[in-house]
Amino acid sequence: MEKVKTNPDLPVADVDPVDLPENAFVELGDNEEYRPVMHPARDYAEVTPYSVTVGLILAVIFSAAAAYLGLKVGQVFEAAIPIAIIAVGLSARLKKKDALGQNVIIQSIGACSGVIVAGTIFTLPALYILQASHPEITVNFIEVFLSSLFGGVLGILFFIPFRKYFVKDMHGKYPFPEATATTQVLISGQSAGEGAGGQAKLLVVASLVGGIYDYIVATFGWWSDVVTTTAYSWGQALADKTKFVFSCNTGAAVLGLGYIVGLKYAFVIFAGSIFVWWFVIPLMGTYGSPEIAAMSSAQIFAEYARMIGIGGIAMAGIIGIVKSRSIIGQAVGLAARELKGQQSTQKAVRWQLDISMKHIAYFTAIALVGVLLFFWFGVIHTFWQALVAWLVVTVIAFLFTTVAANAIAIVGSNPVSGMTLMTLIIASGVFVAIGLNGTSGIVAAMVLGGVVCTALSMAGGFVTDLKIGYWLGSTPRKQETWKFLGTLVSAATVGGVMLMLNKVYGFTDPNILAAPQANAMAKVIEPMMMGGATPWTLYIVGAILALILNWLGVPALAFCLGMFLPLQLNTPMLVGGLVSWFVGRSSKDPAVSKARTDRGTLIASGLIAGGALFGVFAAITIFCGVPVPTNGGEFTPQILGLVAYAALITFLYISSKKAK
Repeated sequence: MEKVKTNPDLPVADVDPVDLPENAFVELGDNEEYRPVMHPARDYAEVTPYSVTVGLILAVIFSAAAAYLGLKVGQVFEAAIPIAIIAVGLSARLKKKDALGQNVIIQSIGACSGVIVAGTIFTLPALYILQASHPEITVNFIEVFLSSLFGGVLGILFFIPFRKYFVKDMHGKYPFPEATATTQVLISGQSAGEGAGGQAKLLVVASLVGGIYDYIVATFGWWSDVVTTTAYSWGQALADKTKFVFSCNTGAAVLGLGYIVGLKYAFVIFAGSIFVWWFVIPLMGTYGSPEIAAMSSAQIFAEYARMIGIGGIAMAGIIGIVKSRSIIGQAVGLAARELKGQQSTQKAVRWQLDISMKHIAYFTAIALVGVLLFFWFGVIHTFWQALVAWLVVTVIAFLFTTVAANAIAIVGSNPVSGMTLMTLIIASGVFVAIGLNGTSGIVAAMVLGGVVCTALSMAGGFVTDLKIGYWLGSTPRKQETWKFLGTLVSAATVGGVMLMLNKVYGFTDPNILAAPQANAMAKVIEPMMMGGATPWTLYIVGAILALILNWLGVPALAFCLGMFLPLQLNTPMLVGGLVSWFVGRSSKDPAVSKARTDRGTLIASGLIAGGALFGVFAAITIFCGVPVPTNGGEFTPQILGLVAYAALITFLYISSKKAK
């Protein structure tokens, strides 16, 4: 028998709903409240030996898979969705009752894998890369493990005070694309279990369509995964002369992501992308130095234009911090009041219980002391230099926590590599000023960058977990508590896997393990520590642009994200947003239009889920020896890519319109 808490404001229904409430994805009215699927006045099975064990096993498996794939192609798949699919399927197979709360915990623990991997492999492989030219640089498991662990722990602790603001106060104001897709997967298990499996069946069909589609492209290359104008003679001639390029990723997962993000934010992101690709790059290629003129559009983007986006992201982050100062102040003030022994004003309702601010303050102090000792005894060995590094990590990681969460809430993509690169530049400048340079400065900067990168990655991923829990009605305190264990296991796994991959393959051959982000980090850090130049002008241009955008009322972070991400990833966001817009206006009856839009959201969630899960299968297939397809730029795969992509768009649109 489940316990029912007496609360006259929360009448308990006999049976929990099998679908999300109608106001799950829209802003609430003045006196309107959101009621989750799991009733706030009931206790549910959440943390059990089953949910913790399965979550940890999946964290290990997906940490290893994500590390390999991320080092191979530079992209870390989002583990939350495939883990949610496995959790739902396993609970159904085992015929577990009341499995929803346990599945949320499984997903939350297991999802540590993707965020820890992203924070680690974007930075720390740079140390192995730089060993080739600087043999005195050494790397060991403890450095990698503690960098990932401390970063993950700080990301959790720094974000918890902002949970209420992002997941409750901003309800319906952010699209939360990844959280939406994962929640739809988890709720499908609930509906299937109650005999109302229509939505679950639709989600499975959409997942198979998206998964098989993306698997065929990634593994066999039957059609091009990116259609581009440079595949044609006229397009290549245009690119050679003017540096003008148009490209679009034809993947199912990215199309679904664009649908959920919606036309508003998708258009802003795309606008930032075309500003760089259709204005900045052609201008640089036409009026720049002969060295730049000889580069391709992609090379100009990677070497120069992208730096404008990094400067813009950094300034947009600062703007966001300034705008969030009252939220930050409230979080700090709440912690201070609880430390003084004053009673919290938080209602004693299971659904909104966090770890107390008093405990957060204690744990944060312990973690920060641990980071300082790690820097002092394990990395830098001079106390006052270690103290400066510790201050840089603490300030940047805390302030950019809200930026990372904001980016995930808006577009489902965390610009963690851009923010980390800016962190490394700032830290390197500080280190050089205090006499910490050369190879010792390189090691210090990269380990510091690993802590910050993992902290920001964790903050962005954690907002997804807690938003899922908010929609479904989990207990935040349980998610927060067990996230630490998932972080510990994932950090240990990633550290071991990275050491193994370095011994077997290395990270310098782009045909084996390209490690693109880590190579970029190494390229930026080495000249700074060894007396080279830094493109401050490009960073400043991006910062000024972000200020202008904010003054004009344009979402600066979304625009600058578009400047930072490749064009081929931003174009399908716009395509998906347009499909969502047309579906929402396909009927004169508002109720029918809403039903169609909601059905489209479920299908788009399936495309994302299938793409993510089958992305793991593709990584395993490639790991087993199937060569990565290389025919993406040939004429026939390009035409087939256009046809397949058009068919996928048609499937999403027509299937969405079948709602009644």
